[in-house]
Amino acid sequence: MKKNVFAAFATVALLTTPVAVSLAQAQTPPVLATPAVAPAAPATRLDAIMAKGTVRVGTTGDYKPFSYMNPETKQFEGLDIDMAQSLGQALGVKVEFVPTTWANLMKDFQADQFDFAMSGVSVTLDRAKKGYFTIPIMREGKTPIALCSNKDKFQTLADIDKAGVRVIVNPGGTNEKFARANLKVANIEVFKDNVNIFKEIVAGRADLMMTDSSETIYQQKLNPQLCSVHPEKPFDFAEKAYWMQRDIALKEFADQWLHLQMENGGYATIYAKWFN
Repeated sequence: MKKNVFAAFATVALLTTPVAVSLAQAQTPPVLATPAVAPAAPATRLDAIMAKGTVRVGTTGDYKPFSYMNPETKQFEGLDIDMAQSLGQALGVKVEFVPTTWANLMKDFQADQFDFAMSGVSVTLDRAKKGYFTIPIMREGKTPIALCSNKDKFQTLADIDKAGVRVIVNPGGTNEKFARANLKVANIEVFKDNVNIFKEIVAGRADLMMTDSSETIYQQKLNPQLCSVHPEKPFDFAEKAYWMQRDIALKEFADQWLHLQMENGGYATIYAKWFN
């Protein structure tokens, strides 16, 4: 009995020696700290917009009645500005308008300066290579606008493309591109101020401008001396839509929002406000 008790004490003493403790610690696996988990990034741009609470809309502010910077209020106004606000309401976020120009529109879009471009933007294949378009809001094309006294002189591209005819264009957009692609003899004059460009025709410093038929209809109301030339039969076919960064979830949402606006009369009400 005494031998057994002595053996038990000896075993305990052996297990509690510094060497034994060190060996036990070495054999015990270390407890690893749980790494911090970073918040998951938004899965789509649509998610990112809603998480941020802001949608950025690029607009030129020089293209009535779609986008115009009112010098008195210092605010953007127009059909596409109202539509942008409608989009913001549908998303449940604020709208941040980002100024851009027609010459810099593509560069600013590729630099991700905005989520949408809403400024009377025409659908083009070059733009479609860089982003998505919504379903169209308008079908039209390029047509002339001139002094009413000269309206019958500029019915066809052949009538316009003659020596001595002065065609005025704003730089960088589809108007300049269309003029340079179709005119080889007429004089093309670039005028940077797209807000006042039609006054150059009224003043006799230019003979005509070829632009979107919707704009010619609107501008002849602002300038009674000017007449739109066959806006119902433009020289080409084009559509206007809203250009967005490439994100399928965002496109699906924007298309559904716009479809509802078309069907429930929301778009028609805004259109009438600016065109009628």
